[in-house]
Amino acid sequence: MAIARLHGGPLDGQIIPLNNDADDKLIVPYSETQVVYHRKGEAQNTGASDGATEIDYWYDEALEDLTLNDD
Repeated sequence: MAIARLHGGPLDGQIIPLNNDADDKLIVPYSETQVVYHRKGEAQNTGASDGATEIDYWYDEALEDLTLNDD
């Protein structure tokens, strides 16, 4: 199993699970829209005994305007 570390954007610092055949682009639901993150760099911790494989993804764009509501 692999995990994605998200950098920047509204999901900065979040960690999400990935399939072993992860794409270079993640489209993640956020509120009433979706945000796009792109993979940067090589996978880390790829050995058999060093924990889950980690892949860094950086914020690219929101598919609609993000609004902050005080609900």
